[in-house]
Amino acid sequence: MRIGELGRRTGVSERSLRYYEEQGLLTADRTLGGHRDYPEEAVDRVVLIQELFAAGLHSKRIVELLPCMRDSDGGPNERTTHRLTEALRAERDRIDAQIAELRRARGVLDEVIDTAAGKARLAALNGDTTASAL
Repeated sequence: MRIGELGRRTGVSERSLRYYEEQGLLTADRTLGGHRDYPEEAVDRVVLIQELFAAGLHSKRIVELLPCMRDSDGGPNERTTHRLTEALRAERDRIDAQIAELRRARGVLDEVIDTAAGKARLAALNGDTTASAL
């Protein structure tokens, strides 16, 4: 399939697909006219790449990881190594730390929202309509 069709089927821009190819994340054959020709499996590969980027992995780590994963389900294949497993555990720990930090930040925001809402309710009870403005 051509790059435009792969982009439409995956929701990924052609520019991103070319970047994936430059980084070694995706490969394409070339037609006689020089156009990229992607196999059907490229759809699953692009979806997997997107998921890994969304998880916060960088392209160099994804390049290491992809040969150890099946495109169809993202599961491990026989090429998975102990070294890669340890690197991925470190990535998971990094993501866990980010999640914990986001939860803390959300807690602070919840407190600010509750305080502001309480002040606005109190002001409304006292007839002050200007207290709810920022």
